[in-house]
Amino acid sequence: MQCERTTLSAFLRYQLGETEDGHALGALLADTAAAVAAIAAATAEGALGGHLGALAARNVQGEVQQKLDVLANETMIRHGQRSGLIAGMVSEENEAPVTLFPDGGRGRFLLAFDPLDGSSNADVNVAVGTIFSVLRHPGPQAPVAGDFLRPGREQVAAGYAIYGPATLLVLTVGQGTHGFTLDRGTGDFVLTHA
Repeated sequence: MQCERTTLSAFLRYQLGETEDGHALGALLADTAAAVAAIAAATAEGALGGHLGALAARNVQGEVQQKLDVLANETMIRHGQRSGLIAGMVSEENEAPVTLFPDGGRGRFLLAFDPLDGSSNADVNVAVGTIFSVLRHPGPQAPVAGDFLRPGREQVAAGYAIYGPATLLVLTVGQGTHGFTLDRGTGDFVLTHA
């Protein structure tokens, strides 16, 4: 696929095909990209946004939570809930999986993420990022922690975003790794590194 102004959504349609499963994974990744764009906006505000600095709380790794950690985590969860495609999520900011459908039966994917890796760097204006992995939910029951502990070859998509002078989203859906740069004017992620 050529880089000439190919948007993430067009790329996903091409890469994932016109199947129901392809549409579902594409919608989940579009929601994840929307979360990345929102986190990019918050990190770009720096001290003006009031999101810098530490909180009194610690995450499950024992690290001091940064305000941006919590904001990014809430953003990823909120965007993950939109489509109804995710059965559950895990993040280093939450002690247990976030189960979206406690009764089970809904959501075909699981999302694991670090909402803002290197968040303590934001206070000194150094690049930070988001890391994520998508797995199929073995359902139909509500997901438990063990459902996320699977070999990497079982991922259906994975990626990361770097927030800096430009926001870069790097993604694989199993057919190469591709980089998309956020066009702040249109809000689209555009393929820049095929």
